[in-house]
Amino acid sequence: MNRINLQNFIQNTIKMPSEKVNIISEKFEYLEITKNKLIISENKLPKNLFILEKGFIRSYISDKEKKEVTTNIFSPITYVNDVIAFFKQQAANENFQTLTSCKLWKMSFEEVQKNFHSIPEFRELGRMMLINNYSNLKERMLGMIKDSAEERYLKLIKQNPEIFENVSLKIIASFLGITDSSLSRIRKKKLK
Repeated sequence: MNRINLQNFIQNTIKMPSEKVNIISEKFEYLEITKNKLIISENKLPKNLFILEKGFIRSYISDKEKKEVTTNIFSPITYVNDVIAFFKQQAANENFQTLTSCKLWKMSFEEVQKNFHSIPEFRELGRMMLINNYSNLKERMLGMIKDSAEERYLKLIKQNPEIFENVSLKIIASFLGITDSSLSRIRKKKLK
């Protein structure tokens, strides 16, 4: 267990003195989780926030026909959480499932609250993680409206090509808002 990646994530999210980065990183607990495990479950209170150091996680919901719809795919190194449920301390609206074995850093709600009140730099880190999370969500929402399926595919492969090596095409298709067969057609077209 090495905290260097976590410390780099903190420093890249918001600049602060190394000693503050070290103090904050020590507040996180290291965790390894195997593939296909839920770290946050729908209709249950999320108890921890996570920073994904290695591996892939998806968030998903089930539609009216009980078909799973992927709402996000998280790749390292990033903040992972049902933000609203966590901070409002209410039941989660989505499931968060490991797609590979994952290395994570976690912090409990109580510890987050304590650090918000006692470490100003932690408060700023939290603010920036929320802003980044909102920005990514907004960009994804607008992309689902204004971009074609092919444009969404090309954007994903450009921004995060390792997803295609680690995540099933069925989950990727769901994330892109298209059918498996549509994704196959787009991929074949691009290979020509």
